[in-house]
Amino acid sequence: MDRAARVYLAGHRGLVGGALLSKLQSLGYANILTRTHTELDLCDQAQVQQFFAENRPEYVFLAAARVGGILANSTYPAQFIYDNLMIAANVIHASHVFGVKKLLNLGSSCIYPRLAPQPLKEEYLLTGPLEDTNRAYAVAKIAAIELCDHYRTQYGSDFISAMPTNLYGPGDNFDLASSHVLPALLRKMVEAKTNHQSEVVIWGSGTPRREFLYVEDLADACIFLMDHFSEPGPINIGTGGDLSIRELALMIKDIVGYSGALVFDASKPDGTPRKLMDISRLRQAGWQAHVVLPEGIQRTLAWYLVHQ
Repeated sequence: MDRAARVYLAGHRGLVGGALLSKLQSLGYANILTRTHTELDLCDQAQVQQFFAENRPEYVFLAAARVGGILANSTYPAQFIYDNLMIAANVIHASHVFGVKKLLNLGSSCIYPRLAPQPLKEEYLLTGPLEDTNRAYAVAKIAAIELCDHYRTQYGSDFISAMPTNLYGPGDNFDLASSHVLPALLRKMVEAKTNHQSEVVIWGSGTPRREFLYVEDLADACIFLMDHFSEPGPINIGTGGDLSIRELALMIKDIVGYSGALVFDASKPDGTPRKLMDISRLRQAGWQAHVVLPEGIQRTLAWYLVHQ
């Protein structure tokens, strides 16, 4: 990407979008287009078409989405599938209509079948049933990948799809009703320490295994892919390593300095048993993550203590 190119970053206020915006700015991109939801409703096709017609972006990072953890996905599945389908369809189609040079569509590791072999290879997509607790979100994200691939096939559009593993970092969502596991655990531990609580209750058995990628690493990977990658289908972004939720909780407990007990509520859903990404293709392309999990958690904790 030329540093003077018009770059539209959809979702710049989210976790991923915020990290991407900071990274692009630090690299000297001078013409970054952003709009808040109030300024541009990506679910409204007419608004999206008008924005593209007026601004003519040359590159698009599609990081906008309705996101949340198990509770939010289970409670609002209709909103999750509708909003994410509309966002993807409107932005990807407008990018085609108005001649965008390249688009990067961001998805999630939840697109893969619930019981797919581990680690998850890109070719496992659509080979088995999805995890029920986030099926609506996953179906929408799969549809976005298909859109990119078919616009590539029919029109020659240079649209690519990156599938990051579980993300965390500064700017994350710490609302316990809608957050993902790492920020939720971080907030619970901080509040338990502050309030001198004797225990912290954690959803699930603690046995599922998860991989975590620091969001600034993801931003770096996205820009790398925009500059060096052009193939159909998803490409995984991750670290290549995972740990159990119990191990994660113990790590966060130690970093926060909480001395109470951890109680795992096995009556609550665990979600997918394991989600470890196979990142062979990305490594072969020339990129790998840099921030190790304890360091990333410490950085995230420092941000949270300032912004809580």
